[in-house]
Order: sequence, then structure tokens, then C-alpha cells
Amino acid sequence: MRNALTVDVEDYFHVSAFEKAVDPGQWDSLPQRALRNTNHVLDLLDKWGLRATFFTLGWVAKRHPELVRRMASAGHEVACHGYSHRRITTMNPKMFRDDIHRSRLLLQDLSGQPVNGYRAPSYTITQDTIWALDVLIEEGFTYDSSIFPINHDIYGMPGSQRFPHAITRDSGVIKEFPPTTYQVEMLGRRVNLPVAGGGYLRLLPASWVSGAFRRLNALGKPCVLYFHPWEIDPAQPRIRAALRSRFRHYLNLATTESKLRHLFSTLRFSTMSSVLFGTVANV
Repeated sequence: MRNALTVDVEDYFHVSAFEKAVDPGQWDSLPQRALRNTNHVLDLLDKWGLRATFFTLGWVAKRHPELVRRMASAGHEVACHGYSHRRITTMNPKMFRDDIHRSRLLLQDLSGQPVNGYRAPSYTITQDTIWALDVLIEEGFTYDSSIFPINHDIYGMPGSQRFPHAITRDSGVIKEFPPTTYQVEMLGRRVNLPVAGGGYLRLLPASWVSGAFRRLNALGKPCVLYFHPWEIDPAQPRIRAALRSRFRHYLNLATTESKLRHLFSTLRFSTMSSVLFGTVANV
């Protein structure tokens, strides 16, 4: 079974963990690493013969248009990660609409392909921001990958569906591909353990993640893996931030690429749209 391979294209200073330490007005003055790191990801995927979905920030695309063109020419899917990496929880519907509209038009112009997918910065479509799905539908998006079925301090929708499904809203229908979780028994209850990637991949052994994917695939459940280009860049500049933020961001950066290579060698992957097509049941 194929799983969705996804890359969230942003620079190290864009992350929510550093939003209190780095003002957006400083971004252009900081060393830029997104071009170098994303090209390295593209080289890695070329080597393995893999196609992925690149959820790309409009801010990055504006400064590195050749990167988006390379993604598209190599057969990858270009999708939207918003323009300025603002969490939806900090925006109202009009601000959100303006953000995704600006980014989507830019990405479509650069890639020459329709941009149908969206992933929110820091997975911030939550119960309080579920209205964002209506805006996505109205703006022409056909699928989303932002609803994380876990408990977390800044995102998550505990109890939501764990695998691909269709969500019906007043504005229409959108397909949802949640980041993958694996249920484990903990303190006498079932807990959704995040195994989709990012910091969870850096924390967990790659063999454990691949094992969880294989067990879910055996049950007929496609999974999604995500990572960021900055996660394969242990030499990136260090940001002065709170200890918790630095721990989340810098943990095990030196191990990410080797873990990805392990997963590429043991699992099957393709773009999110190709995996999602035909796997979504109406609910």
C-alpha cells in the first residue's frame, strides 16, 4: 500500500516555536536555508525515485521561484502551506482567506499546475478554527491535511477521525487526510501516538515508525509522513529562544536524514493526492 509522502517547505526561522523570538520583520535579514535544504530533499527523492507533495509557504516561493518550478518539473505535487506561516488560531476568516488566496495564486503561477491541497502551519485547524474548512472549500481546495487527532498545547482535535475521510460543510465537501497516529494502551486507556513525522520522527526510532506504518497498511489504512527541509540541516543557525522551543526544534536533527532513508527503503510512498484519490469514504 502506498503512503503519502509530504514536505512542509519553510525555513528554520518560520516555525511557531520561534514566533516569540523572531519577528517576521527580521526574516529577510536572517541567513536563508530553505533553498539549499529543499534542493537537498529534491535530490534525495530523485535518488530514491519518489514523488512527494510539497506544502510550500508563499513567502519561500516568492523568494525562490526556481524551487517551485523544480518541484513541478520533477513530477512532485505542489500544495499550499499558507503565505506567512501564521497559525490559523491567530487569524480571522478574512485574514485567512487573504493568506491562502495569495499563496495559492503564486504557487499555481510558478508550478503551472492546480494547487488543490492545503496544510495549516502547525496543524492549527482545531475545533475553534473549523470555519477554515469552509474558506478552503470556497477558495477551491479539494483536500486538507491539518486536523491532527491528538492532544497538544497549540493544535489537535482529539476524537476526530484518524484516517482519510470526507468532511461535509455548509460550503461543500472537502477531503481530509489527518497526520497518522498509532493507538497504544497507556494507563488503561487507548492513546493516539503521533507517528506521522516531524519532531515525532526525530524522537522515535525509525524502525518503530516503519513498523507502525506497516501494521496500519496491513489493516488497509494509508498513512502520511511529513518532514521539513530544516530537519535535515543540523548546521542551521541557532535561535535564542525558550528552552522548550529550542528542545522541540533542535532535537535529533542529525538523525533525520538517516531515518528518512530507512523509511524510504521499507515503505511505499507517493503524493498525497494520488494516495487520497479512491481512498476516501463519505461520512
